[in-house]
Amino acid sequence: MRENATPTAWLTVYCASRLGKHEAYAEATRRLATLMLERNIGLVYGGSRIGLMGLIADTLIEGGGSVHGIMPTHLLNAEVNHPGLTTFEEVADMTERKRRMLALGDACLALPGGLGTLEELFEVWSWRQLDLHRKPIGLLNTAGYYDGLIGFMQHTVDVGLTRSEAAAHCLNAVEPEQLLPQLLPQCF
Repeated sequence: MRENATPTAWLTVYCASRLGKHEAYAEATRRLATLMLERNIGLVYGGSRIGLMGLIADTLIEGGGSVHGIMPTHLLNAEVNHPGLTTFEEVADMTERKRRMLALGDACLALPGGLGTLEELFEVWSWRQLDLHRKPIGLLNTAGYYDGLIGFMQHTVDVGLTRSEAAAHCLNAVEPEQLLPQLLPQCF
């Protein structure tokens, strides 16, 4: 990506403010960022400089990519906002953060993460089911991280509590090279 080039698309990424115990999470995050740079895809994310959030931002910034961070006021000290972003938004609360992240991205992708990542994922997934947006959603199932969730969602379909079409709104793949072209085909 040329430094300061206008991105051809924006990817909203939900991920942890921790690195986790498996190097595979960091490696997949770096590979995703590198692929985004190659395809001129900008990042919309939670604005932190730590954990997987910091890693994806750092990789894109070092490569000359565009990074838009969004953080609510109450997290500015706790999450340590990233100082080197292309743009940074301070918003009033988590609800506004999630709405802005969804509004700015052309697709949404969840990397491995904890409760916050899962909450963000389920909100955009349920909003898709409710037809509040039509943006692609994906899970990067690095090292089988989301195997349990994928199985559980199939269980909700099997017992008749989720429509199969709604469950299918969230794509998943093990490798970023498999998933990103499905989420943003216009960039490939």
